[in-house]
Amino acid sequence: MQFFTFDRSYLDRLRSGDFRTEEHFVSYFSQLIQLKLRSRLNSREAIEDVRQEIFARVFAVLRSSEGLRQPDRLGAFVNSVCNNVLLEHYRSSARNTPVETDDESTEIPDSRQDILGDVMTRQTVQVVRTVLDDLSERDRRLLREVFLEERDKDEVCADFGVDRNYLRVLLHRAKQTFKDRYVTNTARQRRGAAT
Repeated sequence: MQFFTFDRSYLDRLRSGDFRTEEHFVSYFSQLIQLKLRSRLNSREAIEDVRQEIFARVFAVLRSSEGLRQPDRLGAFVNSVCNNVLLEHYRSSARNTPVETDDESTEIPDSRQDILGDVMTRQTVQVVRTVLDDLSERDRRLLREVFLEERDKDEVCADFGVDRNYLRVLLHRAKQTFKDRYVTNTARQRRGAAT
């Protein structure tokens, strides 16, 4: 996936309903959102429902008078909306899951799926930590500050002593290194589990 930098004119075109900009925006973030949703939701229908709700809310906020003010925060904003919609989906699913009881017996919902999800999440966290520990100090710091702490990119540029264009190159390299090592670690873990 190609890293994209959002600027004020992009945000203005998005707010005004420019078709090509909207198409690019949906295509760009759909890939990222679907990666996240596939690991958290069980069905294609749920993934599509949540994805559509995320975009509906993002566009509603962008076009409102309060809208997003900083274009470089667009990715963090979409991620935040995604997290909120997922949380609401989980709550709604939990509320709508009936628990039947009668005088003779009480059915307990099957929690194996939740346990499996917890185990997989813990394994994923462990792999991510291992991969981050294996990265160079610069790559680890760069990924943490930009993606986890969501620091302003101009501040990150100042800290690293680079301009925006070179920061993009450094981020691309760090993400590619992380991805390569993550895939290798995950494949190694699967081979170990299969034996």
